[in-house]
Amino acid sequence: MEKKQFQAESKRLLGLMINSIYTHREIFLRELISNASDAIDKLAYQALTDDTVGLSRSDFAIHLSTDETARTLTVSDNGIGMTREEMEENLGTIAHSGSLRFKKEMEKSDDIDIIGQFGVGFYAAFMVAEKVTVISRRFGSDEAWKWESEGADGYTMEPCERAAAGSDVILTLKADTDEDKYSDYLSEYRLRSLVRKYSDYIRYPIRMEVSSQKLVNEPKEGEEPKYETVREEQTLNSMIPIWQKAKKDVTEEEYNNFYHEKFFDYEKPLSVLHFGVEGAVTYKALLYIPAKAPYDFYTRDYKAGLQLYSSGVLIMENCADLLPEHFRFVRGVVDTQDLSLNISREMLQRTRELKVIAANLEKKIKAELERMLKDDREKYETFYAAFGRQLKFGLVSDYGMHKDLLQDLVEFRSDKEGKDITLKEYCDAMPESQKHIYFATGDSAARLSQLPQTQLLRERGFDVLLMTEQVDTFIPQTLNTYAEHEFRNILTDDLDLATEEEKKAAEEKAKAFQSGVDFLKESLGEKVKDVRVSTELGSHAVTMVPDGGMSFEMEKYMHTVDPSSDYHCGRILEVNPEHPLLQRLSESRESDPERAKKLAELLYDQGLLMANLPLEDPTAYTDLVCELIG
Repeated sequence: MEKKQFQAESKRLLGLMINSIYTHREIFLRELISNASDAIDKLAYQALTDDTVGLSRSDFAIHLSTDETARTLTVSDNGIGMTREEMEENLGTIAHSGSLRFKKEMEKSDDIDIIGQFGVGFYAAFMVAEKVTVISRRFGSDEAWKWESEGADGYTMEPCERAAAGSDVILTLKADTDEDKYSDYLSEYRLRSLVRKYSDYIRYPIRMEVSSQKLVNEPKEGEEPKYETVREEQTLNSMIPIWQKAKKDVTEEEYNNFYHEKFFDYEKPLSVLHFGVEGAVTYKALLYIPAKAPYDFYTRDYKAGLQLYSSGVLIMENCADLLPEHFRFVRGVVDTQDLSLNISREMLQRTRELKVIAANLEKKIKAELERMLKDDREKYETFYAAFGRQLKFGLVSDYGMHKDLLQDLVEFRSDKEGKDITLKEYCDAMPESQKHIYFATGDSAARLSQLPQTQLLRERGFDVLLMTEQVDTFIPQTLNTYAEHEFRNILTDDLDLATEEEKKAAEEKAKAFQSGVDFLKESLGEKVKDVRVSTELGSHAVTMVPDGGMSFEMEKYMHTVDPSSDYHCGRILEVNPEHPLLQRLSESRESDPERAKKLAELLYDQGLLMANLPLEDPTAYTDLVCELIG
């Protein structure tokens, strides 16, 4: 029997396809089942106008069978089949696509659609098989043909027998190795799981003879029940995707069961989005907003993305391009025929259609979160506790590119309300006399609430946003303003509260205490960048604020990211000259200069504590306190 050579770049190209295109060998079964579905589609289409086909929709099926002794796996269908010439054309030419050509010819019809490209997916079989045999009989022909190949060396063809139209693809599996156990693909459990994973929604039943336990007879009281193992044919796939059903025909329980089964989350989702879009790009989507973050959500190991299907066939398990990073918590599926695939379904090209779908999904997700925020605040708070930080990351990433999209979804702790509120709620509650959005950053809302500046603003009736996450440090400078109100850091910025008379009075106090300021500067030396008088400290003696508009939280963040970083905010000690301790300092400067220097050290350490900064020497500080009060 003459061996024919492949008409493409044979050995090199076939080797490239087998070894490079697919990252998971198991998808060979998905490809062969998709091809079988294509073949049935063609005959089902012909049956619409040809009564001689003699088959109805319910007669079509795909069958899997195994032979452990011969180490063969067979995928059979009762579809259109192929003539000798079609087998030569579709199987003898690598990267030729009979199905693709058929789809182009029929693209004006609404009655048929084709999943894939036969000439490509078929060759995935060589990833697991040392020999591939195809037996096929074209509908309307009395002849059947056998095509056989062991890889890049070529193929043979010869006449054979097949009772009816259709095709059998017979894989003789490779021998097992230490790294790869190819015999797993003869396992009933393995084949069932692969069908459920990749081909569960193929529209035709995928059947296989399986073993099951059946009760022999009804046991009498006290007897053990007896079972026997029987072989029976079962349908492995569910065939009808839940997202293809009308929303009104799906119950909440069905939505939840699908979510639990597909995404292994035993909590009920907070929200379900089920919709279809028709137009320039047509697709169906079923999206879920989870109630809790997976344990690895904020790690590099978490795999974001939606499951991407094409006509019910799983193309990608996690298509990250369908979701923006700020909405990476969403789980679900998208099913479309409008995507351009390259020669492997696993490697989806970033096409215009994909970008259109992604942009539309982003709008849908935001609208749902806004609805939840407005109409079901308790549910939104549950969501925000799990994923609010991700929204904040999205707001500050990409140089604030997404701030307009996300700024109304983020929340911060309100000093006045004692709960999380949005920026809109903050601005809506502002007194008419308040010009700015006041905020403080730190690691504890309770500590920030006790800051002298917070207390001062509270007395004026102004609220303060207490920002306690690391990412919060970047949000005000990313937004700059909200609803035309400028953000003001109460620790570094001018609070803009004093009247002209109050400013003049403050200047007089500063002049009166200038000698005290000079003494503190001299005593503390390089420990501080500056010392200045403040009228915003209320009952407190001192506080420490950063120099240059940066924050101490930013300094902490920089050191967390890079412990070797020499990033350092200058320390500015702000003092309240009316406090008894500062008055005692003034008295001691003349009567006991050494004691005055120790008071200066004490004030400096207290400033560090007020700013939640570490003491340089805690032991020396406690000794100093004991000495001064002794």
